[in-house]
Amino acid sequence: MESAALFKLSYGLYLLSSADADGASGCIINTLEQVTSAPAQLIAVSNKSNYTTSLIERAGVFSATALTEGTDMGLIAAFGFRSGRDVDKFTDFHVELDGNGVPYIKNTMAAQFSCKVVQKLDVGTHILFVGQLTDARVLSDLPVMTYAYYHQVKKGTTPKNAPSYQAPTAQKGFRCTVCGYIEDKLDALPEDYTCPICMQPKGVFVPIA
Repeated sequence: MESAALFKLSYGLYLLSSADADGASGCIINTLEQVTSAPAQLIAVSNKSNYTTSLIERAGVFSATALTEGTDMGLIAAFGFRSGRDVDKFTDFHVELDGNGVPYIKNTMAAQFSCKVVQKLDVGTHILFVGQLTDARVLSDLPVMTYAYYHQVKKGTTPKNAPSYQAPTAQKGFRCTVCGYIEDKLDALPEDYTCPICMQPKGVFVPIA
């Protein structure tokens, strides 16, 4: 089987968030799709280990925003490679609340969707949520960020808990154990080196033999 064929599927990049009485969090996902129009329903897929997933299960609501090509990698690093159990991911960003009280980020986003969960499906490593749309708004006319753009232009990596993750195949260099980024242009990492994706220090890198 050629696993590279899966890269030919079209994906976007989205910030999925939820909140309950205990807190709020969000994570980056690449699976958000409209499945019906009357009523308007979306599906969102999130890894079982994500704190955001547990919030959605408890609260029964979620917000999703579509990233644009202008979205800073710092935002993707904050929401894609850190756990909401350890840090408040929203603390460094301007946050707004949707009608369900769920926080979302407006800047550099193309659109925002508020949903009430009407069904969920356990698909193994992930939970698929079916959400009925309660509100939606256009936030920007900037081009949306596709997964291909994220990899080819932004040089982004895929976290291990993403459904499209594939193990790295590089044969030399250094791999970040946090986000999987591979530095293959240096023979040695400087002492002050930080990962360009998740901003972790040199110490989290391991050599690739």
